Amino acid sequence: MIEVLVATKNKGKLAEIKGIVSISGVKLVSLLSLPEAPSVVEDGDTFEENATKKALTLAQQTQMYTLADDSGLEVEALDGKPGIFSARFARDGATDFENNQKLLELMENVPKHKRGARFRCVLAFASPEGIIFTTEGTCQGYITKRRIGEYGFGYDPLFARYEDHKTFAEIDSSVKCRISHRAKALEKASIHIESYFIRQSLLKSK
Repeated sequence: MIEVLVATKNKGKLAEIKGIVSISGVKLVSLLSLPEAPSVVEDGDTFEENATKKALTLAQQTQMYTLADDSGLEVEALDGKPGIFSARFARDGATDFENNQKLLELMENVPKHKRGARFRCVLAFASPEGIIFTTEGTCQGYITKRRIGEYGFGYDPLFARYEDHKTFAEIDSSVKCRISHRAKALEKASIHIESYFIRQSLLKSK
Protein backbone atom coordinates (compact mmCIF):
# COMPACT_ATOMS: atom_id res chain seq x y z
CA MET A 1 0.00 0.00 0.00
CA ILE A 2 1.39 3.40 -1.02
CA GLU A 3 0.59 6.25 1.35
CA VAL A 4 0.02 9.71 -0.11
CA LEU A 5 -0.08 12.67 2.26
CA VAL A 6 -2.89 15.13 1.60
CA ALA A 7 -1.65 18.51 2.79
CA THR A 8 -4.70 19.66 4.70
CA LYS A 9 -6.28 19.59 8.15
CA ASN A 10 -9.63 20.68 6.73
CA LYS A 11 -11.98 17.72 7.17
CA GLY A 12 -14.41 19.01 4.55
CA LYS A 13 -11.68 19.30 1.96
CA LEU A 14 -10.26 15.90 2.88
CA ALA A 15 -13.68 14.28 2.42
CA GLU A 16 -14.00 15.81 -1.04
CA ILE A 17 -10.56 14.57 -2.05
CA LYS A 18 -11.19 11.04 -0.79
CA GLY A 19 -14.45 11.01 -2.68
CA ILE A 20 -12.65 11.57 -5.97
CA VAL A 21 -9.13 10.16 -5.66
CA SER A 22 -9.78 6.45 -5.23
CA ILE A 23 -6.86 4.41 -6.55
CA SER A 24 -6.37 0.75 -5.75
CA GLY A 25 -3.18 0.35 -3.74
CA VAL A 26 -3.06 4.01 -2.65
CA LYS A 27 -4.05 5.20 0.82
CA LEU A 28 -4.65 8.89 1.46
CA VAL A 29 -3.61 10.24 4.87
CA SER A 30 -3.95 13.81 6.10
CA LEU A 31 -1.93 16.18 8.25
CA LEU A 32 -4.32 15.34 11.07
CA SER A 33 -2.47 12.03 11.43
CA LEU A 34 0.95 13.71 11.33
CA PRO A 35 0.98 16.32 14.10
CA GLU A 36 4.77 16.58 13.82
CA ALA A 37 4.59 17.77 10.20
CA PRO A 38 5.78 21.37 9.73
CA SER A 39 3.46 24.26 8.99
CA VAL A 40 4.08 25.77 5.57
CA VAL A 41 3.69 29.53 5.13
CA GLU A 42 1.68 30.24 1.98
CA ASP A 43 3.55 33.37 0.88
CA GLY A 44 3.46 32.84 -2.88
CA ASP A 45 1.91 35.30 -5.32
CA THR A 46 -0.17 32.67 -7.12
CA PHE A 47 -2.18 29.54 -6.34
CA GLU A 48 0.43 27.45 -8.16
CA GLU A 49 3.32 28.87 -6.13
CA ASN A 50 1.54 28.10 -2.87
CA ALA A 51 0.48 24.60 -3.92
CA THR A 52 3.92 23.60 -5.15
CA LYS A 53 5.63 25.03 -2.05
CA LYS A 54 3.33 23.06 0.26
CA ALA A 55 3.67 19.84 -1.70
CA LEU A 56 7.45 19.94 -2.00
CA THR A 57 8.15 21.13 1.55
CA LEU A 58 5.96 18.46 3.13
CA ALA A 59 7.22 15.73 0.81
CA GLN A 60 10.81 16.53 1.77
CA GLN A 61 10.05 16.82 5.49
CA THR A 62 7.93 13.67 5.73
CA GLN A 63 9.59 11.64 2.96
CA MET A 64 6.11 10.90 1.62
CA TYR A 65 4.43 11.51 -1.69
CA THR A 66 2.36 14.62 -1.08
CA LEU A 67 -0.72 16.13 -2.73
CA ALA A 68 -1.30 19.79 -1.92
CA ASP A 69 -3.68 22.39 -3.21
CA ASP A 70 -4.28 26.08 -3.07
CA SER A 71 -7.70 27.26 -4.00
CA GLY A 72 -9.91 30.25 -3.61
CA LEU A 73 -12.56 32.55 -4.92
CA GLU A 74 -11.91 35.15 -7.62
CA VAL A 75 -14.57 37.86 -7.92
CA GLU A 76 -14.68 39.96 -11.08
CA ALA A 77 -15.99 43.13 -9.41
CA LEU A 78 -13.13 42.94 -6.89
CA ASP A 79 -10.42 42.51 -9.53
CA GLY A 80 -9.94 38.85 -8.67
CA LYS A 81 -10.00 39.21 -4.89
CA PRO A 82 -10.00 37.52 -2.46
CA GLY A 83 -7.93 35.09 -4.58
CA ILE A 84 -4.96 33.64 -2.72
CA PHE A 85 -6.17 35.43 0.41
CA SER A 86 -9.55 33.68 0.41
CA ALA A 87 -9.00 31.88 3.72
CA ARG A 88 -7.85 35.06 5.46
CA PHE A 89 -9.87 37.68 3.60
CA ALA A 90 -11.34 39.33 6.70
CA ARG A 91 -8.21 38.85 8.83
CA ASP A 92 -5.60 36.24 9.70
CA GLY A 93 -7.37 33.31 11.31
CA ALA A 94 -10.77 34.49 10.09
CA THR A 95 -13.77 32.18 10.30
CA ASP A 96 -15.87 31.30 7.25
CA PHE A 97 -18.60 33.56 8.61
CA GLU A 98 -16.23 36.53 8.88
CA ASN A 99 -14.91 36.05 5.37
CA ASN A 100 -18.46 35.68 4.02
CA GLN A 101 -19.55 38.83 5.84
CA LYS A 102 -16.71 40.90 4.40
CA LEU A 103 -17.49 39.70 0.89
CA LEU A 104 -21.18 40.52 1.29
CA GLU A 105 -20.33 44.01 2.53
CA LEU A 106 -18.00 44.71 -0.39
CA MET A 107 -20.56 43.39 -2.90
CA GLU A 108 -23.61 45.05 -1.33
CA ASN A 109 -24.16 47.59 -4.12
CA VAL A 110 -22.86 45.54 -7.02
CA PRO A 111 -25.64 44.70 -9.55
CA LYS A 112 -26.29 41.07 -10.49
CA HIS A 113 -24.80 41.34 -13.97
CA LYS A 114 -21.47 42.36 -12.45
CA ARG A 115 -21.33 39.72 -9.69
CA GLY A 116 -19.49 37.10 -11.74
CA ALA A 117 -16.95 34.94 -9.93
CA ARG A 118 -15.09 31.69 -10.18
CA PHE A 119 -13.68 29.15 -7.79
CA ARG A 120 -10.17 28.11 -8.80
CA CYS A 121 -8.02 25.23 -7.58
CA VAL A 122 -4.41 24.32 -8.36
CA LEU A 123 -3.09 20.94 -7.18
CA ALA A 124 0.55 19.93 -6.92
CA PHE A 125 1.88 16.40 -6.47
CA ALA A 126 5.42 15.89 -5.22
CA SER A 127 7.89 13.25 -4.14
CA PRO A 128 10.78 14.05 -1.79
CA GLU A 129 12.88 14.54 -4.93
CA GLY A 130 10.70 17.23 -6.49
CA ILE A 131 7.39 18.32 -8.05
CA ILE A 132 5.92 15.66 -10.32
CA PHE A 133 2.99 17.57 -11.81
CA THR A 134 0.35 20.25 -11.24
CA THR A 135 -3.29 20.36 -12.36
CA GLU A 136 -5.93 23.09 -12.32
CA GLY A 137 -9.71 23.28 -12.22
CA THR A 138 -12.20 26.17 -12.25
CA CYS A 139 -15.93 26.60 -11.74
CA GLN A 140 -17.77 29.68 -13.02
CA GLY A 141 -20.68 31.34 -11.25
CA TYR A 142 -21.72 34.45 -9.38
CA ILE A 143 -21.98 35.87 -5.85
CA THR A 144 -25.42 35.82 -4.26
CA LYS A 145 -26.92 38.65 -2.20
CA ARG A 146 -27.08 36.56 0.97
CA ARG A 147 -26.00 33.25 2.42
CA ILE A 148 -28.04 30.35 1.07
CA GLY A 149 -27.76 26.69 2.08
CA GLU A 150 -26.35 24.68 4.94
CA TYR A 151 -23.83 22.35 3.30
CA GLY A 152 -20.20 22.87 2.39
CA PHE A 153 -17.69 25.28 3.85
CA GLY A 154 -15.83 28.47 2.98
CA TYR A 155 -17.66 30.65 0.47
CA ASP A 156 -20.04 27.87 -0.58
CA PRO A 157 -23.17 29.70 0.77
CA LEU A 158 -22.42 32.72 -1.46
CA PHE A 159 -21.36 31.07 -4.73
CA ALA A 160 -23.97 29.91 -7.24
CA ARG A 161 -23.55 28.43 -10.70
CA TYR A 162 -25.43 29.93 -13.65
CA GLU A 163 -26.58 26.46 -14.71
CA ASP A 164 -28.96 25.89 -11.81
CA HIS A 165 -28.68 29.07 -9.68
CA LYS A 166 -28.02 26.97 -6.59
CA THR A 167 -25.20 27.76 -4.20
CA PHE A 168 -22.58 25.15 -3.40
CA ALA A 169 -24.08 25.09 0.11
CA GLU A 170 -27.46 23.98 -1.30
CA ILE A 171 -26.27 20.95 -3.21
CA ASP A 172 -25.40 17.55 -1.79
CA SER A 173 -21.72 16.80 -1.35
CA SER A 174 -21.96 13.93 -3.84
CA VAL A 175 -23.04 16.41 -6.51
CA LYS A 176 -20.45 19.01 -5.54
CA CYS A 177 -17.75 16.34 -5.80
CA ARG A 178 -18.59 16.03 -9.49
CA ILE A 179 -18.82 19.68 -10.50
CA SER A 180 -16.54 21.77 -8.26
CA HIS A 181 -13.23 23.39 -9.19
CA ARG A 182 -11.45 20.99 -6.84
CA ALA A 183 -13.25 18.03 -8.41
CA LYS A 184 -12.04 19.01 -11.87
CA ALA A 185 -8.45 19.42 -10.68
CA LEU A 186 -8.62 16.17 -8.69
CA GLU A 187 -9.99 14.15 -11.60
CA LYS A 188 -6.94 15.15 -13.62
CA ALA A 189 -4.63 14.54 -10.67
CA SER A 190 -6.05 11.09 -10.01
CA ILE A 191 -5.24 10.00 -13.55
CA HIS A 192 -1.72 11.41 -13.32
CA ILE A 193 -1.05 9.83 -9.91
CA GLU A 194 -2.13 6.37 -11.02
CA SER A 195 -0.17 6.65 -14.27
CA TYR A 196 2.91 7.82 -12.40
CA PHE A 197 2.87 4.92 -9.94
CA ILE A 198 2.28 2.43 -12.74
CA ARG A 199 5.22 3.86 -14.68
CA GLN A 200 7.33 3.54 -11.54
CA SER A 201 6.11 -0.07 -11.20
CA LEU A 202 4.67 0.73 -7.77
CA LEU A 203 1.18 -0.31 -8.78
CA LYS A 204 0.03 -3.25 -10.82
CA SER A 205 -1.66 -2.17 -14.03
CA LYS A 206 -5.35 -3.07 -14.07
